[in-house]
Amino acid sequence: MINQKWSIDPTHSELQFKVKHLMISNVTGGFQKFEGHLVANENLSNTDVHLVVDINSISTGDENRDGHLKGADFFGTDENPTMEFTAKGIDINSTKVDGNLQIKGVTKPVTLDLDFGGIGKDPWGNEKMGVSISTKINRSDFGLIWNAALETGGVLVSDEVKINGEVQFVKVAE
Repeated sequence: MINQKWSIDPTHSELQFKVKHLMISNVTGGFQKFEGHLVANENLSNTDVHLVVDINSISTGDENRDGHLKGADFFGTDENPTMEFTAKGIDINSTKVDGNLQIKGVTKPVTLDLDFGGIGKDPWGNEKMGVSISTKINRSDFGLIWNAALETGGVLVSDEVKINGEVQFVKVAE
């Protein structure tokens, strides 16, 4: 069986996160630059995935907060400019994907919830594939430990981070 490569179409993809702030509401952010690919057999049952995210492209709508997130208290992008997700031998038609997430030099297993949107052709004849992904991680597992105690109890930033993505792939010409 011949394997086929698909690359992320960045103009039709997004990667976002939510984290609880002050323990009363969520702050949403995203990454503007990421790339990746998957290599799959014809029925998508043996698929390898690799995603690389440029952490310096983080955007939360506040430049000061974005700068803090890029700094040593959080991602430390001078030493760790990217984060990566890899998974091998997955079935993209399944509802769960087990892989490894690497952030700040720490690699941990992560399970993504997956919703396969299907395959179709755009008006220019390009074959496209869509998937929605979501997961939750504990940021302190990856060394993202900065926080501040609140006088009312609790902490400024939750450990739990929700990650969501809408990813469109384009089939690479053979």
